[in-house]
Amino acid sequence: MTHTVEKIGGTSMSRLTELRETLFVGDREGGDLYNRAFVVSAFAGITNLLLEHKKSGEPGVYALFANDDSNHKWQDALDKVQDAMKAAHAEILTHNGDVQQADMFVEERVLGARNCLIDLQRLCSYGHFRLPEHMGHIRELLSGLGEAHAAIVTAIMLQRSGVEARFVDLSGWRDEGDVSLEQRITDAFESIDPATEMPIVTGYAQCVEGLMNEFDRGYSEVTFSHLAALTGAREAIIHKEFHLSSADPKLVGEDAVRKLGRTNYDVADQLSNMGMEAIHPKAAKTLRQAGVPLRVTNAFDPGDPGTLIDDQPSEEAAAEIVTGLDIVTFEVFEQDMVGVKGYDSGILEVLKRHDVRIVSKVSNANTITHYLDASLKTMRRVERDVAKMFPAAELSTRRLAMVSVIGRDLSGLSVLTRGLQAIADAGCEAIGATQGPRNVDVQFVLDRDSMEPVIKALHGELIENTPIRLSNVA
Repeated sequence: MTHTVEKIGGTSMSRLTELRETLFVGDREGGDLYNRAFVVSAFAGITNLLLEHKKSGEPGVYALFANDDSNHKWQDALDKVQDAMKAAHAEILTHNGDVQQADMFVEERVLGARNCLIDLQRLCSYGHFRLPEHMGHIRELLSGLGEAHAAIVTAIMLQRSGVEARFVDLSGWRDEGDVSLEQRITDAFESIDPATEMPIVTGYAQCVEGLMNEFDRGYSEVTFSHLAALTGAREAIIHKEFHLSSADPKLVGEDAVRKLGRTNYDVADQLSNMGMEAIHPKAAKTLRQAGVPLRVTNAFDPGDPGTLIDDQPSEEAAAEIVTGLDIVTFEVFEQDMVGVKGYDSGILEVLKRHDVRIVSKVSNANTITHYLDASLKTMRRVERDVAKMFPAAELSTRRLAMVSVIGRDLSGLSVLTRGLQAIADAGCEAIGATQGPRNVDVQFVLDRDSMEPVIKALHGELIENTPIRLSNVA
């Protein structure tokens, strides 16, 4: 257990030349360069072009192919991907031979994907074959293009800098037969010696489990966590463009925020629930069960140890982070609900069917309110189905926000009382507030326009006004 497994996200990958001078090489020499395996994501924007834009929903190759009404649309989109990939590595690779090698790799992979899609269209023109049955595989095939491109470009760049870097392709390109994720990783690393070479690993791994079926675009963290667990890593490290801090520094100020320094997986789970993932919860579970601690660092601040996440409880009670999330509240009121079973399970079944994520919920004698991370378009379908199930119920939906104060141990801090007072002092009003018996988070529900001032107010009261803990060290 002398090596680390480290992950780099797509936004950071677009600053790859800077990472060479800080993270990959920097002032390291000889053996200090090694005992580190890097899992890389596609360059920023590439996966959006391959699938669909994560925020705007603008269709990429996958979405255009899935809704094909004109064969040239998805093919034009694939040409756009090829151009974007070449432009991305042209800014990183300085040697003509390296650029040519990367160009040839892109052309070969894009041509292979294009031929695959054309052949699939031709096959599905026969009645015995249905295109929807294959779309999951197509989504994975396209995703793997971006990850493989980023990994080989990184390896080429480092090799030019004198590093014994090895491109490790887990994407299953032209492999025959399906293997499990464990077998895919084990086979790839069987001949690798991390002490003498630096593996550069694709964030996407093709396997019989089908990572995208469950994790969609969060698959790279699953690959990362399994790689760390299976190889017995000393630490798993995620490199971001910023430190894991007590709040958004753009909101409360660079001088006001504090680097967490140390926290635990319980806090990481609460952050995920609020849409602020330090790591996917199931990836965290893999690391936790394997006894591998997680470290979150700023990739461009190599001298700082970042924040260590493990299973250790806090030595003292403290609020650690304040964050917010836009939510939709879904309220079901039924006067005859008292003492009657089935309402809660029925509502949950509808939410599950429409793939709606539940952030939190509250209930009383005749009302069940869910706080949801969902669009109003989806909620209209949810309301329709619940209305059919409970025709006498009164249903209401509101667009609100939730601000959460999170810490390993909030006991004895009167977070709920102090938080409500701080919100009032800021001239805002809390519509609702909840605190569970585990004392790891307190949630405040309010109007969306109040979210930012409330985050500032709670951060000021519960974090800025408390002394820095000496025990909070990574």
